[in-house]
Amino acid sequence: MSCGFAMAFSLTLGVVSKKRYQTGLRVPFPRYNRQPDTSLSGPGAGCAAAADAAAGMTDAARTRLRAQIERVAHMCGIVGYTGSDTAKDILLMGLKRLEYRGYDSAGVALENLDAGTGAACLDVVRRVGKVDGLKSELEGRDTAATCGIGHTRWATHGQPSVANAHPHVSCDGRIAVVHNGIIENFAELREELEGRGHQFRSDTDTEVIAHLVEEAYAAAGGERDIVAALREACAHIVGAYGVAAVCADEPGVIAVARKDSPIVIGRGERGSYVASDVIALIDATRDVVVLEDGQFARLAPEGITYTDEQGRAIEPAVTHVDWDVDMAEKGGYPDFMLKEICEQPRVVRDTLVGRMSATGELDIDELGLSFEELNLIDRVYVIACGTSYHAGLVAKNLIEGWARIPCEVEAASEFRYRNPIITPSTLVVAVSQSGETADTLAAIRDARIKGAKVFGITNVVGSPVARESDGVIYTKANKEIAVASTKSFIGQIVSLTLLALLLAQVKGKITVRQARMLFHELGDTAEQIQWILDTQTDAVREAAEACVPAQSALFVGRGMGAAISYEGALKLKEVSYLHAEAYAAGEMKHGPIALIDPGFPVIAVATKSPTYDKVVSNLKECEARGAKIIALATEGDEDIKQIADYVIYVPRVRDAFSAITASVPLQLLAREVAIMRGCDVDQPRNLAKSVTVE
Repeated sequence: MSCGFAMAFSLTLGVVSKKRYQTGLRVPFPRYNRQPDTSLSGPGAGCAAAADAAAGMTDAARTRLRAQIERVAHMCGIVGYTGSDTAKDILLMGLKRLEYRGYDSAGVALENLDAGTGAACLDVVRRVGKVDGLKSELEGRDTAATCGIGHTRWATHGQPSVANAHPHVSCDGRIAVVHNGIIENFAELREELEGRGHQFRSDTDTEVIAHLVEEAYAAAGGERDIVAALREACAHIVGAYGVAAVCADEPGVIAVARKDSPIVIGRGERGSYVASDVIALIDATRDVVVLEDGQFARLAPEGITYTDEQGRAIEPAVTHVDWDVDMAEKGGYPDFMLKEICEQPRVVRDTLVGRMSATGELDIDELGLSFEELNLIDRVYVIACGTSYHAGLVAKNLIEGWARIPCEVEAASEFRYRNPIITPSTLVVAVSQSGETADTLAAIRDARIKGAKVFGITNVVGSPVARESDGVIYTKANKEIAVASTKSFIGQIVSLTLLALLLAQVKGKITVRQARMLFHELGDTAEQIQWILDTQTDAVREAAEACVPAQSALFVGRGMGAAISYEGALKLKEVSYLHAEAYAAGEMKHGPIALIDPGFPVIAVATKSPTYDKVVSNLKECEARGAKIIALATEGDEDIKQIADYVIYVPRVRDAFSAITASVPLQLLAREVAIMRGCDVDQPRNLAKSVTVE
């Protein structure tokens, strides 16, 4: 490392974590185990307690169901049915309810009879896009199938396409599988299977399961059993999976396996059901089995049997669910906002999966721009609106600090009206959760006319922003219901961090080793967020109580903390209707300090950073004027209590990643204040999820 870079690296990235909250997120996929805080209840309680909103459940039942809800998993949706009813309709209804888990593509495998021979066969139908497209395709098909499996996909390995959509089938087309999770060793397995003559039709990790099951099934000879074949296949898999499989040679049977990915099974009056979420089963039955790791199930029209990894029969516990459909859609949480806040550890993981090669180079398959083109970039504009704009403020710090490229953040609504300086070496990064924001789209089109390269950051595959950009990074937030953006914001920050790392690598400003280290630390923020969610609920609630009677509030910070403060103020305004503004802490004496009188809430991002002492000095000015100070501080900082009335702690992280962790308490604070003020946190007045008009 050169002396010049060493200084920039140190100043820009700030304090390196001394205490590590390891997720183990590396390439391959992480393991995830934690002990949730179960001591809290009611609105505003921690994520673990939120699931207790289901009435009438025993403590043991709550524990089982909470574990299913909270367990980390990639957000594809699985549904399966076997019984006496038409499977097509049941699968489509289940997939529609699971669409929040992914909408890159959808597909089904139905057990039918060959029109020519009358023999059993599998009819596999797959479509890119949302479930409605699949529904339109199936409506024209007259099928009497009473057994089938379905899947709605959020892409991890392989771009959205018909070929990459589930279900995936064996070489002979007699076996079909759907899968939720990540197969860590899929590359090695694929190479081995291809060496034995298997032909692959997709780029996905899931397809290896179909071929492994096919081999195991064939090897069994006269003892063929699809559950036993799936068990043998899973013995070769490293990673997380929830799997459902069907075989044309065993009509009416669905084999199911689970490891580190949720699977729920239920028995109704007219058949047997499997899904990755309770919501897909709730119309058929309220009595469900939450499959545990290493357990397998055989679903048939007449009933369900369960076995362990050795094939021994087991009797799993049955959980009765008292949720209605609305509560089920919320996963047991009182509102979508809290549910989506609590999904943020998963968003971090999913956005990072597959983004770094084994050699330590960033791998963004949707890039659309060559490294040569990126190396020519000499100016970056981040254009966005609202929350996305604040993600851009974070990106500016990272792009300039790591890649040493000038970066400006512009409100999309203003960008094209001020005739900005754009050349062919300019990169315009358009950030939009929906990919439909009218102002952002207009700015993209104007930038392209002027010759700029355009890169999109969006949550929606195939959205206008994605289509009109030269390249794109998809955030893996999945469908966001609450109007106020939370998990999408975190996904945007993680994606923009990846872009900053990529530009730094291309420009030769950081080495592969440094990029790998930063990528790993970025992955650690998933567990750090979870620590906040599990431990800081009481602190957030106490701080919120201090804000409720106020007429206004001030958010302050320096450096990265200033960028975070803007988002904190916006969240409070959006959901609680309490006026708030954000200021760089050092600028308070140039005007905002005039607002402060006794009891005035000042919310400060005072985490350990190169500007920590300066922030503390600014807070003392507020303290002297009677402000009620709420501080976001680094875990273990006891000195901050001398001036702060309330302290919410976050884990120690590198300053470059503080926006990810510090944003979470501010989201929770805004929600808690809103609830105490009697506001609808999911649908705030006067706001819409997507602004599709200028």
